[in-house]
This record gives sequence, structure tokens and C-alpha cells, in this order.
Amino acid sequence: MLLWFAGTAFAAMWFTFRDAAIDHRLVIVGSLLPGVIDGLYGQAWVLHTLSAPIVLLVMLMLVTIGRRHLRRLVLALPIGMFWHLVFDGVWMDTQLFWWPVTGLSFAETAVPASERSFSTVLALELVGLVALCWVWRRMGLTNSTRRRLFIRSGRLDRVITDPPTKSH
Repeated sequence: MLLWFAGTAFAAMWFTFRDAAIDHRLVIVGSLLPGVIDGLYGQAWVLHTLSAPIVLLVMLMLVTIGRRHLRRLVLALPIGMFWHLVFDGVWMDTQLFWWPVTGLSFAETAVPASERSFSTVLALELVGLVALCWVWRRMGLTNSTRRRLFIRSGRLDRVITDPPTKSH
């Protein structure tokens, strides 16, 4: 599943943070990473645990001390991984989600998305497509200038994320 994770992560970032400066492309990559990597591995593994984005987040925080702009850029990746865990429902599998606290074994755990029926996957992908279309329009990406900004930097136009406040 690609559209489901890309669309929900992008929309969730907007609803949660409304941050024009974060690289939303990396949020999307982070939201796809656990499914792609663990999918290639053939089962849910480290990237489907809460430990993976936390460890990556801590490592990036340490590596980017004193480099604020780089930090702001790369922190989007573990944030996207957190969104994947939420929208994949990994938190419902206690042993996988809380690994290694619940033990070191993965016990052939399937990637959550692979256990869904075709009709469920299709429905989720359609919801993801709708979310991406909504985000595309809401973020003004139909405008070529805004679209170029997003493609080049992953950023959104501040006019969209920081609407003017009414003064009384």
C-alpha cells in the first residue's frame, strides 16, 4: 500500500503541525519506508516497532547538534515512520509494537498491510488517493509556483499554512 500511507501521513502532518518549513517529501518517504523495507524482508521486523523511529530520531538529533536547518530537514523522516505505525495499526500487535520490551523475537509476524483483504487494501488505497487529492488542492499545489516549491524543497507556501489572522 502506497497511496494510503502517503495520503494519510501528508494530511496528518498538515492537521497536526501546519508547518510550512518541514520537508513533507521526507514525511511521505518515512511513511512508506517500513512497509517497503519490511515488505522486501517478507515480514514485519524492526521498522514496524516503536523502537525504530525513536532510535532514528535520537540518532538524528545527536548527529545534527548545531545544525538546525539540517535537523529540521531530516526529522521529517522519523515523523513519517511514526505516521506509518499509526496508519498501519501496528499498535494493535503489542509484541511487535513494543519490541524489544516484549521480547527479542519477531516470531514470523506478517506486515500488517499484507494481512488485509484485497477489498480492504483497495478501499484504503482509494482513501489515500482522496487524501492526496485533497492535500494537493488544499495546499494550493495546482499553482505552478507552489508546486515547484514543494517539488524542490518539500515545503509548502506559508500563505496556506499560516492564514492571516483577523484583527479587531
